[in-house]
Order: sequence, then C-alpha cells, then structure tokens
Amino acid sequence: MLNIVLAIVCALIGLIVGYAVISTRLKSAKEAAELTLLNAEQDAVNLRGQAELEAEHVRKTAERESKAQKKELLLEAKEEARKYREEIEKEFKSERQELKKMESRLAERAVTLDRKDENLSDKEKSLDSKEQSLTDKSRHIDEREQNIASLEMKKAEELERVAELSQSEAREIILANTEKDLTHDIATRIKEAEREVKDKSDKIAKNLLAQAMQRLAGDYVTEQTITTVHLPDDSMKGRIIGREGRNIRTLESLTGIDVIIDDTPEVVVLSGFDPIRREIARMTLESLIQDGRIHPARIEELVEKNRLEMDHRIREYGEAAAFEIGVPNLHPDLIKIMGRLQFRTSYGQNVLRHSVEVGKLAGILAGELGENVDLARRAGFLHDMGKAIDREVEGSHVEIGTEFARKYKEHPVVVNTIASHHGDVEPESVIAVLVAAADALSSARPGARNESMENHIKRLRDLEEIATSFDGVQNAYALQAGREIRIMVQPGKVSDDQVVILSHKVREQIEQNLDYPGNIKVTVIREMRAVDYAK
Repeated sequence: MLNIVLAIVCALIGLIVGYAVISTRLKSAKEAAELTLLNAEQDAVNLRGQAELEAEHVRKTAERESKAQKKELLLEAKEEARKYREEIEKEFKSERQELKKMESRLAERAVTLDRKDENLSDKEKSLDSKEQSLTDKSRHIDEREQNIASLEMKKAEELERVAELSQSEAREIILANTEKDLTHDIATRIKEAEREVKDKSDKIAKNLLAQAMQRLAGDYVTEQTITTVHLPDDSMKGRIIGREGRNIRTLESLTGIDVIIDDTPEVVVLSGFDPIRREIARMTLESLIQDGRIHPARIEELVEKNRLEMDHRIREYGEAAAFEIGVPNLHPDLIKIMGRLQFRTSYGQNVLRHSVEVGKLAGILAGELGENVDLARRAGFLHDMGKAIDREVEGSHVEIGTEFARKYKEHPVVVNTIASHHGDVEPESVIAVLVAAADALSSARPGARNESMENHIKRLRDLEEIATSFDGVQNAYALQAGREIRIMVQPGKVSDDQVVILSHKVREQIEQNLDYPGNIKVTVIREMRAVDYAK
C-alpha cells in the first residue's frame, strides 16, 4: 500500500514539474515568436524602403537612358534624311543632265529633219517634173504602139489576102514544116552517127567475140533446190522414217535439210536452199541405204564424216578449177572459197563453171587486145567469189568479194574488176571492162541461165507496156524470150524519120526501167499498104 502511495505521489510530482517546465518553455517560445515577428516587421519596413529607393533609382536611370536614346534616334533620323536628300539631289542632277543631253539631241535631230524635209521637198519637185516627163513619154509610146498595132493588123490582113490563108493556118504550116525539117535532121544525124560507130567498132567487136566463143565451148546443167535419192525398194522408206519418226527427225536436225517422203515409188526428195547441206544429206542418206544400219547414232556419225569429206571435196573443186583456168599462187583460203561455188547457183547456172568460163573469155579477149592474159584470167575467175559466202556475211557479193580480195592482197586491177563488174564503181582498167563483157556474155548466151515463169512473163509484159506507151504505136510484141521487142507503128502518125527516134526512145526507157541479162533488140516497123481490087 505504501508503495502505491509513493508511486502516486511521485507521479503527481512529475506532472507538476512537467507542467512547470512546459509552461516555462511555452512562455519563452511565445516571447521568441513575438521578438521574431517584430524583427520581421522591421526587416520588411527596411526592405520596402530600400526597394522604393532602388525603384526610384531605376526610374531615373531609365529616364536618362530614354532621353539619350531619343537624342541618338533623332540624330540618326536627321543623318538619314540628309543622305536621302543628297541622293535625291544627285538623281535630280543626273536626270537634269540627261534631259539637257536629250534636249540637245532633239534639237540636232530637229535641225536634221528640217534639212531632210527641205531635201525631200526638192526631190519631190524633181520627181514631179520627171513624172510629168514620163507621162508625156508614155503617152507618146502608147500612141506609137497603137500605130504599130494598126500597121501590123494591116500587114497581116494584106498577107492573108495575098496568101489566101489565115494567121493560125500559116502558123500551123510553119510549125509543121519546121518540125519536119528538124525531125529529118535529127534522124539523119542519128543514122550518120550510128553508121560511123558501127563502121569502126562492129567489125572488130564481132570478130573478137566470135573468136572467143569459137575457142570456148561450155555446157551447163541446170541445178535446182531439190535433190532426188533413189531407193532399192519402198520398204526402205519406213526404215528411213524410223520408230515414231526419230530417224528422219535426226537427219533433218543435223543437216538442216527437209526430207520429203511421199507416194512416189522408190524416191526420197531432199529439199533445201543450201546446196552444201543438201549434198551432205544426200551422201549421208546414200551411205545409210548402202550400210543398212539406220538409227540416230549412225546418222550422226555419217553426217560428221560426210561433212569432213565435203570440206575435202570443196578444196578439190577449187584446186581443179584454178588449175583449169591457169591461176597460180592462189591463196588456200581463196581456193576453198572458189570450191564452195561448185554448190552455188545463179538463175540455175553453176557459179564455179560460170567463173571458169568468164576467166577464159576474159583471157581470150585480153590476148586479142594485147592486155595481160594471166591477170585477165585471174580477175575473171575471182569476180564472183563473194557469192560463196553472201549468205553468211552481210552485204552484196560485190562488196564481199572486193573486201576479201583486198584482205588477201590481190592485184589492184583484180580488186577493181570485182568491184566494177556490175557497174557499182567505175572500171579503172581495160581488163575490168573485158571481165564485165565476158560476165554478160557468159550469162546471156542461150541455155546458160533460167528464170521462173512468173518473172519471165512479167519481163515480157513490161517490155510490151513500155513500147505501147509511146504515141503512134499500134502493136508491140516481145520475141525470142524477151531478147527482141518488135513494134508496129501507125504510118499516118509516125514518119520514116520518126521511126529512128522512136527506137532510141524505147531503148532508153528499157535501159532505165528494166533489169535483164544481155541485150534487147528494138525493131520499129512502119509499113504503108495500098490495096485495091480490079473488077
């Protein structure tokens, strides 16, 4: 119990002491707060006064700066105004000077215009006087022309009265007589010129060509674009075709030639435009028929073998032709090129045989004229070598042949002969002219070449149309496979002298509008018949 009382007493004492301490602290804190508040109010008053002082100082400073800026701006504005005024004055001064110059120029121009005006006035007066003079002269000339016209009319009337012809009739008579005289003169001169040329050249030319043709005889076999292979029996056709057509497809793909098997008994046709490929196909097919083993592998083997064999044959053909024509030291490549011509045709004519014939003809003609025979033979032999590769190289056979002749360093005469034998360039030697003549002679002689029926009929029709296009022609007939055109004229419209002129005009039209081998003879016939019957 005592302990509890002591504890309560101690607790009360502690409470009293705590309250006293807290009251003391609260009082001291209140006093500190009041003192702080008073200090704060004093500081605020001091700060306000200081701020007012600073604000007053700033305001006064701003007023001073604004006044200074106003003065500066005013000075700058005055300076700019002064500069602008000076510029304006300069411009006005330059404009015034320019105006003065213009004024002086205008014054000078006015003086010049016044002077020109005076001159024009003087010229106008002079022109007026000249115009009056010309008017008087023109009136005088008109009067004279009227007098002359009246005199001409009187003269014409008098002539018509004396001649008993009108003026138009007299003019027609004069023109007809003049045309007749001129036509007769032209025809006479043409006949004299032809007679003179023929007297000097025909005999020599005919002798030379006759001797050349007599000394050279060549046969031609027409070659086409197909080759026929004969079979031992028709059962061979099935073996050539093979199972599902594999044999014939292999042969066609390897050779590039169409194999045509139809109902024709014991015959197979090989068709193709390349004669070398066609010959390889023929050799292969004949070997297969003879061997009896026909299958794709054997076909491929024989095609390759025959292709090599064909190369040897081409070289042999070239060497044989060069030996026949007598051309030594020919480049091996040129020999092979010439050998390829054995399988090249032109209008059905074998080009290698044609080249040999042209070389021989050119050599004969060169010998008759005293030219280099060997060079003429060489040029004639090589003139068409471009045809051997014209299907493989771009350009005409003339261009290709000329290029290869230069490449293999042939004689300049040979090069020019190849380039000029179709008239593409001018011939530079007698040999070039002889080769061109020999080429035309070899191509034009009967049987040397053939052409399609369509082209032949068209050429005949064109010949007849050219002839009938002339006035006075009654009928025209193409004869001798187009080598002669015979023209019948109306005797009432075409005179004997005009017949000569008409033949020359027809010849010129044919040369300008048609392409043809050899020559075309133009014959104009005028016939006057008078028929009566005695009764």
